[in-house]
Amino acid sequence: MAIKVKARETLIKVGPYQNTYRFVLNAELYSMLSSSKVIAEAALRSGLSKGVMNAAWEAIGNVISAWATEGHSVAIPGLGTMRFGLNAKSVAKVDDVSSELITTRKVIYTPSASIKQELKNTSVSITCYDRDGKIIKTVTSTDDGEVEEPKEKYVLNLESNPANGGTTTGEGEYEEGSQVEIEAVPAQGYKFLKWSDDVTDAKRTVTVNQEMELTALFEQVQAQTPPADNQNQGGTTPPTGGGSQNSGDDDDMGA
Repeated sequence: MAIKVKARETLIKVGPYQNTYRFVLNAELYSMLSSSKVIAEAALRSGLSKGVMNAAWEAIGNVISAWATEGHSVAIPGLGTMRFGLNAKSVAKVDDVSSELITTRKVIYTPSASIKQELKNTSVSITCYDRDGKIIKTVTSTDDGEVEEPKEKYVLNLESNPANGGTTTGEGEYEEGSQVEIEAVPAQGYKFLKWSDDVTDAKRTVTVNQEMELTALFEQVQAQTPPADNQNQGGTTPPTGGGSQNSGDDDDMGA
């Protein structure tokens, strides 16, 4: 038995290798095997009837679902364990705790040691195709079979204070250990001050190792009063032309 992989010469459209052809590897999926197919094969291998095996299948499924709903980590026959979990925001005050803090619900599967060993011992067969779809090479795996451990996923929640002071980018759900670039962008009439953890860089990278919540703090920019018109400073503008405005009247009065 082997995991079959296709390496196709593909035009990369984004990223550092944009507009170049590179061989991209993907595991080949033959078909989706239905529960009836699995039950029939299990009945054949165990010597039990399909009816007995089907009843056991449904009963085990119901038990796993019910116990997981109660908060248990439940064994899945021959595969590992499964439990229900969720992602949620954090708050500083107990009065603010509510179901609205929940962002997503999730199913957490942990493979058993025997399943991981089975994967490690399984060989990988790679078939290489050029950009025209022709087979040009076949490769048999020589890797050490290292199995990736499943990682938790955590929610990175970003907010703005005040809400109309600006926007943030980078919020989402990420695997544990992910390096995520976030940025605070002030709205018109506001300036960015700092993040709630006192970092003053508007654009930064954070490591997501737990549920995280950061708030971008903005401040309204005070509008500056334009300078007054110079012609209105320092009193009345003297009249143009020579002499006094009343010089004619003065002459008549002095005659």
